[in-house]
Amino acid sequence: MDIWDTMYEKAKPQFHPEEVSPVVYAHHVVCAIESENGEIFTGFCIESCSGVLNLCAERVAALNMYVNSGQTKVKRLIAFRDKAPYGAGSGMPCGACREFFYQLNEENEKME
Repeated sequence: MDIWDTMYEKAKPQFHPEEVSPVVYAHHVVCAIESENGEIFTGFCIESCSGVLNLCAERVAALNMYVNSGQTKVKRLIAFRDKAPYGAGSGMPCGACREFFYQLNEENEKME
């Protein structure tokens, strides 16, 4: 199994959209990142009725990586909903996530 399949399989169980409360929805986008040392960390999207409180799956995965390992450099990232990314820009992180990764570690500009 290649690294992309491994990352997909690690994140896939996180995909189970659910209402956490009447105003919070979670697990409808998931992400796996491979850190500099090869560990894989996952995250899921959590959104509320107030957009500024939303957390994208990519940032949750990055925070998971940092909290659990102290690492800030990401080699690879995969994000998806109910199926694996399929090209044509599917799974592309939003601008806020791309900026966050860059600020976390400028080397993340080179992540796959």
